[in-house]
Amino acid sequence: MSLRVLLWCLASAGLMPGPGLAGPLRIESTLDAMGSTFTIVAYGEDRNVLQAFVDQGFEEVRRLDDLLSNYKPRSEWSKVNREAANQPVRVSPELFGLLAACLGYSRRSEGAFDITVGPLVRVWGFYKGSGRLPHRAEIRAALAKTGHRKVILDQEQMTVRFEHPGVEIDPGGIGKGYAVDRVVEIARGLGIRSALISAGGSSIYGIGSPPGEDGWRVRIRHPRRPQDSVAELKLNNSSMSTSGTSEKFFVSGGKVYSHIFDPRTGYPAQGMLSVSVTAPSTLDSEAWTKPLFILGRKWAAKNLPAGMNAFFCEDKTEIACAWLQ
Repeated sequence: MSLRVLLWCLASAGLMPGPGLAGPLRIESTLDAMGSTFTIVAYGEDRNVLQAFVDQGFEEVRRLDDLLSNYKPRSEWSKVNREAANQPVRVSPELFGLLAACLGYSRRSEGAFDITVGPLVRVWGFYKGSGRLPHRAEIRAALAKTGHRKVILDQEQMTVRFEHPGVEIDPGGIGKGYAVDRVVEIARGLGIRSALISAGGSSIYGIGSPPGEDGWRVRIRHPRRPQDSVAELKLNNSSMSTSGTSEKFFVSGGKVYSHIFDPRTGYPAQGMLSVSVTAPSTLDSEAWTKPLFILGRKWAAKNLPAGMNAFFCEDKTEIACAWLQ
């Protein structure tokens, strides 16, 4: 087989040598799932192992999309939303563990992280639309159905119950991060030592480093000019997640309203444009972006868990972006 034909075959399969023909093979592939585009980039010596990683990783993302979607009626998450206000709903150990982790984030963030924001998402028009300004009475009614303390977990029975009709949990704050971490586990199980797993660019994990580097180079986009960067960093067995107003927002009366709500007030958080968090796991980094967006730099300086860091872009007279530490 000629070198030209060999390279064509590798490219067709998504496999190419790294820098220099003698370097490791490289694979890159994408999948649309969970309302986002998942990307896997990996290096290795065995093309079969690399392809198995991509196949198994994307199969796991599809499985989690079926488990955690609040758009798919047959998902376990949707079943909880339909039935938990009427009776305790027995769930899988996996979903129970994830919900327990979410309530833990709520407690540690003084209620700023809250998976029960579903009613607020709906009343503000972000559930399947671009947003609207609701009446105060609508917000008060949604707040009556919001609050992490309204989710009751019974570990012995492995059940979930809502203590108030109309409570609705939303996976938007944790689903992608959890999926990325599961793909990382698959990579490690297959012996992959160099890979980057990304969910829409907003939740990313870097395993090891690409050839010739000491980490996976990622950038934090400018909150108003996404083609520009405000910071760059390298991920090496670590994650980064970003939340910002540029994802979903609308303007009313000259004021910007984003999809990131303060569940304690019922209104979109103000004063911040974006927050990026680095952490050992993507579930942690994704979950913590929301409360830090709401609570701000001063709260983070006292309360951000050890082993994490945060990058804030604040909405001041001029956009102010800087790391916490």
